Amino acid sequence: MRLQIIDLLIIAVYLISITFFGLRFRKSQRSLRDYFLADRNIPWWAIALSIVGAETSTLTVIGTPGIAYGGNFGFLQLVFGYLLGRIVVSAIFIPQYFRGEMFTAYQLIDRRFGKELHRITAAVFLVTRAAAEGVRVWAVAIVISIALGTGGVTSVAIVMGLTLIYTFEGGMAAVIWTDVVQLAIYIGGTIIGFITLLHLVPGGWPTIHAVASGAGKLQVFDFSLNFFKTYTFWAGLIGGMFLNTATHGTDQLMVQRLLVARNQRDSRTALLFSGGVILIQFTLFLLVGAGLWVFYRQFPPTGHFATNDYVFPTFIVEHMPRGIAGLLIAAILAAAMSNLSAALNSLSSTTMIDFYLRRRPETSDSKRLRLSRIATVVWGVALFGLALASRYGGNVLEKGLTIASLAYGGLLGVFLLGLLTRRAKQNGAIVGMLCGLVLNTYIWGWTHIAWTWYVTFGSITTFVVGYLASLLEAKTDANRAQTSA
Repeated sequence: MRLQIIDLLIIAVYLISITFFGLRFRKSQRSLRDYFLADRNIPWWAIALSIVGAETSTLTVIGTPGIAYGGNFGFLQLVFGYLLGRIVVSAIFIPQYFRGEMFTAYQLIDRRFGKELHRITAAVFLVTRAAAEGVRVWAVAIVISIALGTGGVTSVAIVMGLTLIYTFEGGMAAVIWTDVVQLAIYIGGTIIGFITLLHLVPGGWPTIHAVASGAGKLQVFDFSLNFFKTYTFWAGLIGGMFLNTATHGTDQLMVQRLLVARNQRDSRTALLFSGGVILIQFTLFLLVGAGLWVFYRQFPPTGHFATNDYVFPTFIVEHMPRGIAGLLIAAILAAAMSNLSAALNSLSSTTMIDFYLRRRPETSDSKRLRLSRIATVVWGVALFGLALASRYGGNVLEKGLTIASLAYGGLLGVFLLGLLTRRAKQNGAIVGMLCGLVLNTYIWGWTHIAWTWYVTFGSITTFVVGYLASLLEAKTDANRAQTSA
């Protein structure tokens, strides 16, 4: 079963409209400040919604209901940790980012440690963000292939091409304002979808609540101290806090939004407000997953789902009324394009600011802007290739978070060394970061420890080893100085 003509028309209208809306901002792009910081003229509420849009992708929209469908509401424990992480970023990171004008998070590392570690952290971001984004983009293919029957390559190319057009032309201003529109579309579409689901289940919400609750699907908390279990209270609160501190404090994808704010106060307000929206959003997606589980208990599917990620898009296509199905597919594409545009702009900004302009600072403004746009296109092609290479694996949401978490520990540890200590040195921080990356790689490849702990273990290892290595380096330098004297 495929979408009807009216649904396809709604999707087409959305794709064309959002592309032209983003193109409206191309005339305001005259410098790198305009292209990457939107001239710091964006209100805090738009930044807050853009933060939510940037951390929400197709993975979130189809993966979160899939988690509830196959498990329970335990994922919310991670979201509680996200809220704590935002408080940490507001207190420790944001004040440092507003000491002078910065374009990327890694300029802070340059100011504290030096050029070598600056390049390393920026390179780690580029590699891990690109790899994780490839998984996110591939999730689009799951939705479009179910809805339209097109192949994976065509599915990814459609969304990639249209998103690239307005990101290329409109820069960060287009990214943020399209994020706001797309957030309204996918949240509104999901709410409409959930209401429709309530009408399709005989007995509505009372039935869903009774059946899902009786099966333990609505359970949130698990207080067991088990490092091998993904969603527990401790993994959520501690692991989620470290993960969110890393994503919103060290990842250019998020930090760029904080830097766009008019001042430090607006930046903090936007970040903290976005936390409340995230909590509501994930609760909504989990409710959809629980409702789908009850629905398919009463109306069993004709076949087996390849993974739980296919449950929500399949339900939309096969059971949603005409018009609403198209709206929901458009909503999922909105989440995909919102996240993808953010990734393209952040990858481009890091490439230009942290690498190219460090070697050629004399480059004229017009050439800087032209090269920034070229970098956006190059990363678009790269993400297209990585998406096609990301076809296999488990739940797409967990897979994307796992890839990102491998390197976040090292990045966060280095940033904490720089912000919380005065005795940490560049060489010591590099040693600590390498140890954190090696540890996380070992945990990922040779243990069954849950990915929710990766950032915690990696950042603590980086911080402790980096600090001790710095002290050892300082002691060695002092001994050499005494010997030479």
